[in-house]
Amino acid sequence: MLSLAGKVAVVTGAGSVGPGWGNGKATAALLARQGAAVFAIDVEPDAVAETQRLIAEAGDTCVAHRCDMLDSEDVAAAMAACRDRFGRLDLLVNNVGGSHPGGPVDMPEEVWDRQIDFNLKTAFLGCKHALPIMEAGGAGGAVVNISSIAGLRMGAARVHSAYSASKAGIIGFSKSVAMAYAARGIRCNTVVPGLMHTPLVEHRLVRQLGANDAEALIAKRHASVPMGRMGSGWDVAHAVLFLLSDEAKYVTGTEIVVDGGLSAAGPV
Repeated sequence: MLSLAGKVAVVTGAGSVGPGWGNGKATAALLARQGAAVFAIDVEPDAVAETQRLIAEAGDTCVAHRCDMLDSEDVAAAMAACRDRFGRLDLLVNNVGGSHPGGPVDMPEEVWDRQIDFNLKTAFLGCKHALPIMEAGGAGGAVVNISSIAGLRMGAARVHSAYSASKAGIIGFSKSVAMAYAARGIRCNTVVPGLMHTPLVEHRLVRQLGANDAEALIAKRHASVPMGRMGSGWDVAHAVLFLLSDEAKYVTGTEIVVDGGLSAAGPV
């Protein structure tokens, strides 16, 4: 079940900002565990080297590659390097992204532009340069793009208009890719994570929110989820695995929401 034996998977954003398992790092490890040869990409070479080390220690296959997913030439070279190393490219996970708070008036234009590029253009460039290689292989393939529930529902307490717009855009972009490639045997879907307890919480959110007490912030985030806890990078990884697997061969142009019920919950 859910075997990826014989498949080659590119995972972008496969490093982690700190100790623990981010979405990309856990996804790379799980795909490798299920038999895929993983081509792990990150802009931070030390971070992706750590992912490679952990995968290799488990006896699985991973190549680490430093790439700036905002640089089209760099992305094209990375996808070509994957093809040259493994002879094919079957699966793509676009996982690069990050949030920055602000509304349309107080957010500087350069921050807006950076957010749209970081969260949306990176997925576009990943697809732009991976899909021709995937199609040329003749065996079909699958793409999973990572969105966020910030693209589905908004909160008044912390406005992040560029992040919400870009993550909503990921969902629309995925549907467009799915329709363009459905007849060519390549599927494209989206995973929509909710509140996840990954290294980003301690590394970025505590600082962004000006919180002096990381434990209190984490407890508050746990309590806001109907299931009573945040998810983990592994929860995202398992959703990605299903959508990439042959068990999902009739699934394209849709989303799996991984949020413990948060997006379904309304005000009490």
